[in-house]
Amino acid sequence: MEVKGTLKNILETEVISDKFKKRSVILQTKEKYPQLIQIEFVNDKIALLGNYQIDQYVSIGINIRGKEYVNKSGKTAYFNSIQGWKIDEDIAEVTNGIQNELRSDIQF
Repeated sequence: MEVKGTLKNILETEVISDKFKKRSVILQTKEKYPQLIQIEFVNDKIALLGNYQIDQYVSIGINIRGKEYVNKSGKTAYFNSIQGWKIDEDIAEVTNGIQNELRSDIQF
């Protein structure tokens, strides 16, 4: 899947363990009701964020991840995350923004 929008924030890298680290971006979609979406880049994918800046219009390839967690008392909870695996500047949108203003930014 792919999501497009403007980078509103690029957070600091979080080191979770020796084998796992993540860095998140906040992406604002460009649609009638813009959404702020947190997208995580993990481990080696963090390097992809090196050349990007806040307010840049980008296209991000994403995977939606989910997992089940059962606590000690047997209660089940579900957690979701959005992980980025690719990011590109969306030149067409930057140069043609008004024409594309009303289209949906999430493509399945």
